[in-house]
Amino acid sequence: MYDIEWKPRALKQLRRVPAGQGKAIRDAVDTLAEPKSARGVKRLKNHRYGFRLRVGNYRVLFDIVEVVRVVSIEEVKRRDEQTY
Repeated sequence: MYDIEWKPRALKQLRRVPAGQGKAIRDAVDTLAEPKSARGVKRLKNHRYGFRLRVGNYRVLFDIVEVVRVVSIEEVKRRDEQTY
């Protein structure tokens, strides 16, 4: 089981998301406590963050720290040309 850590930047971005989609994002992030069973996760290549989670038109960018078993949520961004 992994702990979920929200960075201040990600929380600020999440507050700007409409309420219904914000709840869907929070629910999807909660599934990352068991990253092996989470759906919509893809490892990113040549990117600042190691993984992304798809939630509708939004992307949650995160890293996993295996040593201390923490999923660090770095950003929540609407999907567009500059998301990655």
